[in-house]
Amino acid sequence: MAKKKKEEVQETIEKTLWKAADKLRKNINAAEYKDVVLGLIFLKYISIAFEKLHADLTAQIDQGADPEDREEYQAENVFFVPPSARWSFLQNSAKQPNIGKIVDDGMDAIEAENAQLKGILPKVYAKQNLDPTSLGELIDLIGNINFGETKERSADVLGHVFEYFLGQFALAEGQKGGQFYTPRSVVELLVEMLEPYKGRVFDPCCGSGGMFVQSEKFVKDHQGNINDISIYGQESNQTTWRLAKMNLAIRGIDASQVKWNAEGSFLNDAHKDLKADYIIANPPFNVSDWGGDLLRTDARWEFGVPPVGNANFAWLQHFIHHLAPTGQAGVVLAKGALTSKTSGEGEIRKALIEEGLIDCIVNLPAKLFLNTQIPAALWFMRRKTHHPALKGTPPEEGNNGGRNFRDTSNEILFIDARNLGHLINRRNRELSKEDIDLIASTYHNWRNSPPLEGCPEDGVVYNDIPGFCASVTLDKVRELDYVLTPGRYVGLPDEEDDFNFVERFTALKDTLNAQLAKEAELNTIIAENLAKIELPNDGE
Repeated sequence: MAKKKKEEVQETIEKTLWKAADKLRKNINAAEYKDVVLGLIFLKYISIAFEKLHADLTAQIDQGADPEDREEYQAENVFFVPPSARWSFLQNSAKQPNIGKIVDDGMDAIEAENAQLKGILPKVYAKQNLDPTSLGELIDLIGNINFGETKERSADVLGHVFEYFLGQFALAEGQKGGQFYTPRSVVELLVEMLEPYKGRVFDPCCGSGGMFVQSEKFVKDHQGNINDISIYGQESNQTTWRLAKMNLAIRGIDASQVKWNAEGSFLNDAHKDLKADYIIANPPFNVSDWGGDLLRTDARWEFGVPPVGNANFAWLQHFIHHLAPTGQAGVVLAKGALTSKTSGEGEIRKALIEEGLIDCIVNLPAKLFLNTQIPAALWFMRRKTHHPALKGTPPEEGNNGGRNFRDTSNEILFIDARNLGHLINRRNRELSKEDIDLIASTYHNWRNSPPLEGCPEDGVVYNDIPGFCASVTLDKVRELDYVLTPGRYVGLPDEEDDFNFVERFTALKDTLNAQLAKEAELNTIIAENLAKIELPNDGE
């Protein structure tokens, strides 16, 4: 119960901060203001970490410590913050008319001292549309964040604030916001289903890094060792890549393998030789200008050459190409990829199914995504026919947190989650924790059912639920011509017809009689009113 109260207090901090910061936005659009606010939150984070170590080193001067020695900070994996960029200096300068230039200069100074931040930090604070008074108030607002009991919590608090603000800016930007942000509930669902305990986590279209942040959170929440996972990413939008680098740095996550290039993952794969244990991704839907005409003979197209006009099946094969022999992938795709047969897509889907790569398909509710109203589904893939766990490999030798999987090479699990979730505003829906737990536990029970000997969990025997989930043989999928729409397999929900017919019929009859009586009454009134109307004579 205490933990729940702490979470509620934390959320209050985030919401209160957002409302206050948003009031200071004035005439700046959300896309620009995002860089202003998130840059300051990041600066506050690295300043706190620096100031804490600086104080420790100052206390140890008589033992030979030097609080201005950059190497002291590098040894502790802390960014060195020069005097002109330290938060105390900026906050003391917040009322100066040139505060924008002071902050921009501070950002430049930090990048000069920390090579890994070169080109990452925003220098937008001296722009004419950013009022110096509002900027000073924003600095004071962020500077006065209440960290609760101890400063030790500051990094965690600022990490939550950064993540919350990313989501709020994405909502404010609407369609454009979806280009850098995958809704948190979708990310949580992907991570909960894949359970990335140990190994290499890869997202070749990583946006602002939400998949990595949630993977790290998953490991910590399940008492795993965060050092057991390493992350690899790629992003083609430089502004979004900068957000990702800051988002990961504020969480203390090594982002050295999160790469940027303008060409993107298809034309310039930044991790050509990577074989990942987990791939978690939300690629843009139905992209037509992905460079497919230049890649007709690419080695990644093992299951068929994807059409030039749509990148969906190029993404799927790119993910599979980067999967380790025991790797798993959970990705978001437009729902049309479940049924499309145009330009060879049906044949590619058939080949993936026959190879036993498709593990589970989840049909998602509408309105989950900010940048599109296109219906979406989750695809979960793994090399089932080559998975050592299916051949008696002890669970502890895998990378699944001690889990083993039963042989599902002749089955696909279909989950229809279209009726789950709740509206958070008129345009957007999200999945609740209960929704996520229901979908994830259904998948886990299916993979491990009946419970396997040596599995650390007791396990629950999986059963089909009409209207929600069904485990289907490949023969059934072949009968339906390799269509993967969950609704075709899960059927309709069982509904108990337990109402009293006499009561229902009597109630309906009474309602009808009342409506007929009302109609007769209204007709009488209309006729009486019409009779009172005097028509003019023809001669008038």
